[in-house]
Amino acid sequence: MQGSRDGAVARAQEAFDSGAYVRALEALVAVRSESQNPERGAELRRYCVEVLGPMVASLGCTVQVLDNPLPERGPILVGRRIEDAALPTVLVYGHGDVVHGMPERWRAGLDPFRVTVEGERLYGRGTADNKGQHLIALESLRAALAEPGALGFNVTILVETGEEVGSPGLRAFLQRHRELCAADVFIGLDGPRKNKAIPELSLGARGGLTFDLALDLREGSHHSGHWGGVLADPGFIMAHALASIVSQDGRILVPGWRPETVPDSVRRACATVEFEESPDLPQADPAWGEPGMSKAERIFAWTSVIVLASVTGEPRAPTNAVAGSARARLQVRHTVDLAADEIVPNLRRHLDANGFAAIEIVPVTDQDPFAASRTDPDDPWVRLVVESLTRTAGRGPNVVPNGAGSNPSEIFKQELGVPIMWLPQSYAGCGQHGPNEHALAPLYRDGLRLMAGVWWDIGEHGAAARRAVRRA
Repeated sequence: MQGSRDGAVARAQEAFDSGAYVRALEALVAVRSESQNPERGAELRRYCVEVLGPMVASLGCTVQVLDNPLPERGPILVGRRIEDAALPTVLVYGHGDVVHGMPERWRAGLDPFRVTVEGERLYGRGTADNKGQHLIALESLRAALAEPGALGFNVTILVETGEEVGSPGLRAFLQRHRELCAADVFIGLDGPRKNKAIPELSLGARGGLTFDLALDLREGSHHSGHWGGVLADPGFIMAHALASIVSQDGRILVPGWRPETVPDSVRRACATVEFEESPDLPQADPAWGEPGMSKAERIFAWTSVIVLASVTGEPRAPTNAVAGSARARLQVRHTVDLAADEIVPNLRRHLDANGFAAIEIVPVTDQDPFAASRTDPDDPWVRLVVESLTRTAGRGPNVVPNGAGSNPSEIFKQELGVPIMWLPQSYAGCGQHGPNEHALAPLYRDGLRLMAGVWWDIGEHGAAARRAVRRA
């Protein structure tokens, strides 16, 4: 390859400094692509066809906007630049949909569908999640491409429009278009960094399963003076059942809900993660959770159980009566080291063994479970990207074995058989999914530089990484 790595990095930085990046971001944010709003179907398609599509095509990609296999769901854009069939292929992922704009909740002077620049902040719905981040991928590709006139690898850009509603139809889409989407490695830009000052590489996601515990003892409620102390109280029974699941200091007590082993590569990665301490964020409770584990291990290598809601009686209008029922909604987050299909059966056995056979486990039908995913931190592609980020940043990145939030990592891993890497460029205080969502200009300027270096290094060393994977 001709040109220089330093030149590509500088060109990417100039894309931000010149205002070109922000102007492109303004065009993306202006599209009201709220996938949670059933009236926005035309906007989801317009985002792909009229706004993002030409940007992808300008990279020398052939662009297709393909229907979602599920009716009434948003389309998926696929752009491909094939330089040589013998070269490795990188699948670059993003999502063009956003959550509800919520304009009534934004601060005066801000419009969720207009980019507003205030100091270092770029306000607008999607600036952080995810329009601003997949735009970084595109503009840094442009910078790497401009230096030698070629990337040195093939690229497939896939942008879906349903991630904020759980990526419906994505798995069926990959099955239908497996050859079109085939790749050697997956790279996505999404989510916040753990530390604004440190580049980050996340290798998947914890899985999640939500369900209800329901206890129905009798119809209606009965006068507490006449029946208190005589009728079994479902509120207390449910409280004892919950206490049997997690101890008073946060340890998981259900057999089979704790990983039997944590891989050494995961422990090593957790040991190097540096969190950012901020007065705007809560502090971890040191006495809560699995004893002897660091904060990083508890988040990225272990299981967590949360009570999302719990109710008995009528909380908004309490009456002097013994309630007839109680209900609690729980969510379990877990790594690939835990078999997802054993979570509910293990809980059933645990409840029965502890005298809570009357409590039912009820599936939550409006929320699909999401699978856990993790790429080995020792994977050759991971090592290549870690070395690239280190070279550009002058220090090693945080290598997160699997992110704490949800994303479609495992769908791509299962259907395409590729290692998964996420390179987040946002930060924890970005306000994603809430009012006043924003990106930080210094992080995005830095992200453009980092990603230009990554693309350059894949062009130089991607073939060697692919050979190393195939040998393994």
